[in-house]
Amino acid sequence: MSEIATFGAGCFWGIEANFRRIPGVISAESGYSGGHMANPSYKDVCTDETGHAEVVQVTFDPEKVSYEKLLDAFWQMHDPTQVNRQGPDFGSQYRSAIFFHSPEQEAAAKKSKAALEASGKLRRPVATEITAAGTFWRAEEYHQKYLEKRGATSCHI
Repeated sequence: MSEIATFGAGCFWGIEANFRRIPGVISAESGYSGGHMANPSYKDVCTDETGHAEVVQVTFDPEKVSYEKLLDAFWQMHDPTQVNRQGPDFGSQYRSAIFFHSPEQEAAAKKSKAALEASGKLRRPVATEITAAGTFWRAEEYHQKYLEKRGATSCHI
């Protein structure tokens, strides 16, 4: 049986591609979550007024990859100390966020964040929010597998 995990780590193009490369990940879709507007478009989210973050919803097989391994990958994919930005992208839609789907995911995310903070690897505090998952709004089709469609292996981050 598969499970779902949802992560915000800046621009979703590179994050989606990175998650799809992890063995045990069934799918990764770009979208929006964490805001108040129903069925937002990319243009809406870019106004920084919807409350949504650009996110990747990951469907995974927990017998092949653990949620904890996905968390480890998430921390490596972006700078979790930046507030409302990643690289040249800024605004709350680019915030670092973990949207949990169960009490077990919430506990694992909090434990993982605390371990990262205690590790001394980062010069600034972790800014990642850990919030209950709400509705996932799938991004427009042109955002799905964006880098793959363009023959790129990474984006600017």
